[in-house]
Amino acid sequence: MPKVSVKGQNMPESPIRKLVPFAEKAYKANKKVYHLNIGQPDIKTPQVAMDAVSLHHLDILAYTRSEGSEGYRKKISAYYHKQNIPVEYDEIIVTTGGSEALLFAMGSIADVDDEVIIPEPFYANYNGFATASGINIVPVNSKIENNFALPPISEFEKLITPKTKAILICNPGNPTGYLYSKEEIKKLAEIAKKHDLFLVADEVYREFVYGDEKHYSILQEESMAEHGIIIDSVSKRYSMCGARIGCLVTKNKQVLSTALKFAQARLSPPTFAQIASEAALQTPQSYFDDVTKEYKERRDLLIEKLNEIPGVKVGTPKGAFYCIAELPIKDSDVFAQWLLEDFDLNGETVMVAPAAGFYSTPGVGKNQVRIAYVLKKDSLIKAVEILKIALEQYPNN
Repeated sequence: MPKVSVKGQNMPESPIRKLVPFAEKAYKANKKVYHLNIGQPDIKTPQVAMDAVSLHHLDILAYTRSEGSEGYRKKISAYYHKQNIPVEYDEIIVTTGGSEALLFAMGSIADVDDEVIIPEPFYANYNGFATASGINIVPVNSKIENNFALPPISEFEKLITPKTKAILICNPGNPTGYLYSKEEIKKLAEIAKKHDLFLVADEVYREFVYGDEKHYSILQEESMAEHGIIIDSVSKRYSMCGARIGCLVTKNKQVLSTALKFAQARLSPPTFAQIASEAALQTPQSYFDDVTKEYKERRDLLIEKLNEIPGVKVGTPKGAFYCIAELPIKDSDVFAQWLLEDFDLNGETVMVAPAAGFYSTPGVGKNQVRIAYVLKKDSLIKAVEILKIALEQYPNN
């Protein structure tokens, strides 16, 4: 019998999606499942985006340019300028989601067995993208006790080798909600310049920042013109996860021309989704004001309720809509499956994402879960109540 590739065997399962079969069994058993496991916003997609698709006047659903339609890229550029990020339309490649932008970036800046330094915990699919690209992740561990703050810069420099090609951050962070300060971005920029590395920033949660702090993009640093690469997406910003539209942004012409070859190989990003995404750029600021206010209220409520559960430790997010919670259990994979298979409270249970999959250091995060606060406040309260009772009844903690 033919065998699958070693690369395929090494591809990690998604900690977010691998429990779906157990959730489906729970549905069939007539359980109600509160989904705390996945960052699928419940906020309505802007109507202007939906209308742009339903009211289109296309006779042929044709290819667009491999780098995305010029009209859309010009409007993305205008959006960045409003954010004080000086990016021009020809410095943008539209991709099929932020995921493809990450794959293009990794393929453009690193070869097999090269290294990328990433503060962990990090977005779980970075593990998958790195494996698919033959790249080794070198983790810098941040800790829940410090609210997942950036480790000292000296910790990064200790890890730099001749194989190191880039530092990759998510800002604000998935899964921790950590927001990098302007000072931290400047320090990372200094390291990138000093060691001639790329600094790649996944900024898909840029709008979701709470409190008085502001998001600071790596491309607001003039010195990052040749070193900086932004990964972006419409998925969370406009609650358009199904559109699968993202972009790779850089002022480095060599990176752009290289990434474009990857884009040409897959022909073009989806036409209808670009139409919807271009229209979404007309969304008024009031939409984001309302959404951010709602997420902040959800965050505050979730953290308050989690802190009331004995033995639970939780970091307080400054952005995005996730948090990492440490539970009084040994193995969150086993616990998450138990919640779906063997537990319910009056016919209801919760689904969480085991956090070990958000680390690359073996054995770290085994007693942690990622929680996405993308449910309405009354559902969040109910979900945490169920989690509290589940921890009390769990037989293996």
